[in-house]
Amino acid sequence: MKTRFAPSPTGLIHPGNARTALFNALLAGQQNGHFLLRIEDSDQERSKNEYIEALMSDLHWLGVQWQEGPDQQDKGSGPYLQSQRTEIYSQYFDQLITQNQAYPCFCSSEELRTSRVAQRQAGLPPRYAGTCAHLNAEQVQRQYDAGRTPTLRFRVPATTTFSFDDLVKGPQRFASKDIGDFIIRKTDGMPAFFFCNAIDDALMEVTQVLRGEDHLTNTPRQIALLQALNLTIPQYGHFSLITGQDNAPLSKRNGSHSLNTLKQQGYLPQALLNYMARLGHQYRDNNLMSVSQLSAQFSLEHISRSPAHYDAAQLNHWQQEALQQADHNTLWHWLDNDTQDLVPPNEQQDFIAAVRHNILFPQDLITWTQRVYGEPLLTDDAKQCLMDTPAEFFQVASEHCHDSAELKPIINALKNTLKVKGKALFMPLRAALTGTLSGPELGPLLALIKTPEIKRRLNNAQTLAQP
Repeated sequence: MKTRFAPSPTGLIHPGNARTALFNALLAGQQNGHFLLRIEDSDQERSKNEYIEALMSDLHWLGVQWQEGPDQQDKGSGPYLQSQRTEIYSQYFDQLITQNQAYPCFCSSEELRTSRVAQRQAGLPPRYAGTCAHLNAEQVQRQYDAGRTPTLRFRVPATTTFSFDDLVKGPQRFASKDIGDFIIRKTDGMPAFFFCNAIDDALMEVTQVLRGEDHLTNTPRQIALLQALNLTIPQYGHFSLITGQDNAPLSKRNGSHSLNTLKQQGYLPQALLNYMARLGHQYRDNNLMSVSQLSAQFSLEHISRSPAHYDAAQLNHWQQEALQQADHNTLWHWLDNDTQDLVPPNEQQDFIAAVRHNILFPQDLITWTQRVYGEPLLTDDAKQCLMDTPAEFFQVASEHCHDSAELKPIINALKNTLKVKGKALFMPLRAALTGTLSGPELGPLLALIKTPEIKRRLNNAQTLAQP
């Protein structure tokens, strides 16, 4: 088995693209097969080398590895950039022309648009009307002499049905009369997407292609091409697209971000990996899994035919799961050098352990570093809590804060002296010591704050409290 991911480097990779790469990598891994990365950079105006480098970097960060690709040109059936394969495509263009299965088309964009409008008004599917399909050599030459540059169209066999068993959607049938002759080479001489895509899959011996259902109508065209060229046809599978909250395909408008942006926000690769593997694929195991574990349980039968909905809350759930397994160094390096300098070296492990369950992103860790080792800013509700608490509360707490600051003696003193308990006990104490009413357990935090600092914070709280 060999699967592939063939993106166009015209921007940063997004979750939809990454899920396609992931599904193909998981399928290949499940069958002990090969996964290849191919870059479809035939659009030279929009394709950028920087996007190729970013794409490969983002996939590596996510944990998606390939056995053949642009960084391994000595392996497999490269080159793996379409811009380096133009001679190969030219050979197949010539073969189709020789076989009378391709012809030059001189129709202008305006002529094609007018034809489509007329077809729609007649209740017909818009397809090429075959205007140039039967031009003789003399007519073709006159067009060239007039300075017109043609596209090259593939001659779709008449009265034919293209059938295939979709790996996800099941049996599919397309009538050739509904397809029409289609462009395989543009006026600038560059191949159309589905032409080079199909040729490359065959020559690189790709056996299975998983891709979004927006490519479903390309499949009969690619089957027709490969049949005409007597090349091997892979098995195709088309899964539903990811949709946002508005049920429209995921885009920047409804919540999509590039992988690089999500990385910069602090999402861990394990979180994204586990979330995307479940976007449109059902796993029985709901635990956080590695790539190899996800691959072992991957199944075409478990790919849903219904749209997968992007849910930020679910992504954050997997972020929390990944955080619990993340090592100390991963979280420590969320902090910049200045913030790291606030934490004594011998307290790094204890600090991370104390706050780990109450953070999701780097900013959360930075905030708690400031609350423990810097000056904790009071939230509005914490300030109100201090103002509603008798000053005696903080005086008693300060008097029972000794050199080895522990929470239990302070709590016992407040209970016994002021007869307070529950929220009336813990909320004012938390507000005074951390500046907020929620967060990690107070005990481990108190062990990290020096006794003079604890007393200072309690005294500051007393100045805000009721007389």
